[in-house]
Amino acid sequence: MKRYEVYRNIRKRAMVMGLPISFFALMMVSVICSLLIIIFSFSFGVIVGLLLANALLYGALVQWVKKPFQTGFTQVFPSSLSNKNRNPYAYGQD
Repeated sequence: MKRYEVYRNIRKRAMVMGLPISFFALMMVSVICSLLIIIFSFSFGVIVGLLLANALLYGALVQWVKKPFQTGFTQVFPSSLSNKNRNPYAYGQD
């Protein structure tokens, strides 16, 4: 009888060829456009250039996944949340 392992990493992002789905889709669009360009302008220089461009794009996307671009935003939310009234006027004091 076969034994199946329980998939415990359900919250991790899906990866295809080491890329998240959105980057993989970008890579496939680039490959399809390259194929169309190769079909309609058949020359050796174009083929080599497009292969090199796709390889560089794939390498850049893999590096971006390993070390994402750092933005200038350090903290979006405050460190603590409170329902305390931040009004400078004290109520109930006469």
